[in-house]
Amino acid sequence: MAENKVTAIALNCTLKPSPAESSTHVMARQILERLAAHDVEGFEVRLVDHDVAPGVQADMGEGDAWPELRKQVLEADILVFVTPTWLGQHSSVAQRALERLDAELSATDEQGRPILWGKVAIAGVVGNEDGAHHISAILFQALNDVGYTIPAQAAVYWNGEAMSTTDYKDLDEIPEAVRTTMDGAVQNAVHVARLLRASEYPAPS
Repeated sequence: MAENKVTAIALNCTLKPSPAESSTHVMARQILERLAAHDVEGFEVRLVDHDVAPGVQADMGEGDAWPELRKQVLEADILVFVTPTWLGQHSSVAQRALERLDAELSATDEQGRPILWGKVAIAGVVGNEDGAHHISAILFQALNDVGYTIPAQAAVYWNGEAMSTTDYKDLDEIPEAVRTTMDGAVQNAVHVARLLRASEYPAPS
């Protein structure tokens, strides 16, 4: 991989193990396809398929799948954090991922900067109920706390009709408002990621 190549990882926080169909998988794939159009290499991880232990340490011991996933997250320039909406909230899997990222608050590079400075995050939220703005606010606050930079208008979401049975994965095409928002979020994420590659945040004084 070229040294200046921008990379991405999509954390799919669905509650449905593979190979079950997942609306978050559909949105994650769509975002990754748009990133690829900007020459960004990326892949998706469905977290529920891995035994990620509860906790706030980088490694919670024997059987914990997070240390290997953490390496992949730290290597990526762009984090695509995608969650479904349940009871108006992000999924328990998404919360588990945020809690594990809490460990990075105390991890620094050789210049004393948090190791996630220089990384960019965008969010995707799907669901048949309201809550996308609330969830995006929680995700962005947490991800920014641990060091991620949030680009302009970086939340992509779709809320289906209340109490309906139609999921995002059931749509024949991406709604125009979602498509344009997704395109903008991806473009801004790539732009900021490349800027941070070229000019890093200064070390704390």
